[in-house]
Amino acid sequence: TIRLLIAMASIYNLIIHQMDVKTTFLNGELDEEAPKQWHQRFNEVVLSNGYLLNQSDKSVYSKFDETGKRVIICLYVDDMLIFGNNQVQVDLTKEFLSSRFSMKDMGRGAYVILGIRIKHESNGIAISQSLYIEKVLKKFNYIDCTPVSTPMDTSEKLMPNNGQDVSQLEYSRVIGCLMYAMTCIRPDIAFDVGKLSRYTSNPSTQHWQVIQRVLKYLKKTMDYRLTYTGYPSVLEGYTNASWISNTEDNSSTSGWVFMLGGGAISWASKKHTCITGSTMESEFVALAAAGKEAK
Repeated sequence: TIRLLIAMASIYNLIIHQMDVKTTFLNGELDEEAPKQWHQRFNEVVLSNGYLLNQSDKSVYSKFDETGKRVIICLYVDDMLIFGNNQVQVDLTKEFLSSRFSMKDMGRGAYVILGIRIKHESNGIAISQSLYIEKVLKKFNYIDCTPVSTPMDTSEKLMPNNGQDVSQLEYSRVIGCLMYAMTCIRPDIAFDVGKLSRYTSNPSTQHWQVIQRVLKYLKKTMDYRLTYTGYPSVLEGYTNASWISNTEDNSSTSGWVFMLGGGAISWASKKHTCITGSTMESEFVALAAAGKEAK
């Protein structure tokens, strides 16, 4: 959702401001279901002021008036981004929220939300995760590793563990961190993380060596980012499939990426849940999956 909103901001030259909710769970009468009640409380306040709740993402609220002025609020627990095409309307929204909740105005500039850094540049809006990736590398003692240029050796064939085990807990922790980076702004590691995550229950030394390579690749590409220039302003989608890429069960792998405003807004690399009989059939399965995502 954040990527889609940023792509729209680049296309329509929307203003972006960030606000932070101070002591989130003290805003209202909350009990052990604090997160749920906080969201309900915020929901009631915002909807009563004329905002509409997005039915696809319950964390997004929008308000449009008859003159074409519009404001969009994107809420993630205690962080929010406010998008608008009119500075006065954005300021009024911030004043309204500050009157109902204890808020901190982060202003306009470079923001960090959910570990994603958003920055306005001369050619558009860029999002990156260098600080998060650096934190991950430090966490697993790879900050001083020798970087590599590719996340996986294409000749490497991952197989189930039939030998020496490695720490499942440590492997799972690394996978979790990599999946978050992949989900946020790193489509370039989607295929590799997708394959490695299949062996989380019983990782081997081979799997650990491959996951180490992904960490080394992230060290090399820590400053990679997605940039939204605002063009083209139409949704573009690409999909492909690799027939019988998994020799263990003869399954195929497909992937897709959707672009808007010059940057990727959605992507995935997934193992097929059915066995296909030809390259063409696997391509159709991939196309069907991409079509569902496009909806």
